[in-house]
Amino acid sequence: MGLLNVLKRVFTWWDGQTYGTQLWTWRKGTKVGEDALGNVYYTNADKSRRWVIYNGAMEASRIAPDWHGWLHHTWDATPTDKPLVHKVWEKPHTANLTGTAAAYAPAGSLRRAAPADRSDYEAWSPE
Repeated sequence: MGLLNVLKRVFTWWDGQTYGTQLWTWRKGTKVGEDALGNVYYTNADKSRRWVIYNGAMEASRIAPDWHGWLHHTWDATPTDKPLVHKVWEKPHTANLTGTAAAYAPAGSLRRAAPADRSDYEAWSPE
């Protein structure tokens, strides 16, 4: 690990855990579970603090709703201890792709490679 990587881990919180977070997790953290994406969830001894160490990019929308509720103290039991009951009509969790190349672009969007044919559009002209 070069000096640049060491400085990056010390100062950049958005690109993986910093040394401070890693040290706090080693000293005070107790692993309580892991989700399907490989994110690892921790709590401290008195269970007053809860946090996640992301597997990859630190993007909050990569946390499933089950774990989101636990992180924000909505419920006390982890999804591994007491899984949530999901309805048949619920869609699986997906990450927010806004700002990425895979973001949704409607049919008439200029971001599409070939915008849709706009035969239903008629330009207005004052007469």
